[in-house]
Amino acid sequence: MKIITTPIQGLLIVEPKIFGDARGYFFESFNAREFAQMAGISVRFVQDNESLSHYGVLRGLHFQKPPCAQAKLVRVVSGCVLDVAVDIRKSSPTYGQHVAVELSGDNHRQFFIPHGFAHGFSVLSPEALFQYKCDNYYAPDSEGAIAWNDETLAIDWKLPADRVELSPKDMSHPSFSSFTSPF
Repeated sequence: MKIITTPIQGLLIVEPKIFGDARGYFFESFNAREFAQMAGISVRFVQDNESLSHYGVLRGLHFQKPPCAQAKLVRVVSGCVLDVAVDIRKSSPTYGQHVAVELSGDNHRQFFIPHGFAHGFSVLSPEALFQYKCDNYYAPDSEGAIAWNDETLAIDWKLPADRVELSPKDMSHPSFSSFTSPF
């Protein structure tokens, strides 16, 4: 496993070691011992989630408020997404900044997102199968979100504006400037 740091402390790109031959490939998508040794992070995942989306779907920017905050390890099994994490830790020197990384079934990259980040992704391929591990259970009463198209955040989702498809809930999140971080 290779750990790639990003400009924002805590956000990590994980490249698993792929063992491939004429039959196909094999890799460990998560190994707690290696993650702790290589990334210095000891995490206990308690819930796995999966979503299937088509081109233009944008999910986010979501988070869970403390004490139900979630760290996530996300990856794409098939297809391609642009995955984005926004630092919403008030005391962080990178508060309001984001990292975007392309995750695909071809590159096998994973993205570790610790507590204190809003998270979302846009689907860039005809279809994408997205999986993520969480270190805390989903709690509907602890949901929080920020507008995906906030001008202050200036996220380039790599989609034409007229092709973005949102859930009704994702159409009405507050702007970053009117948002009060619980972190």
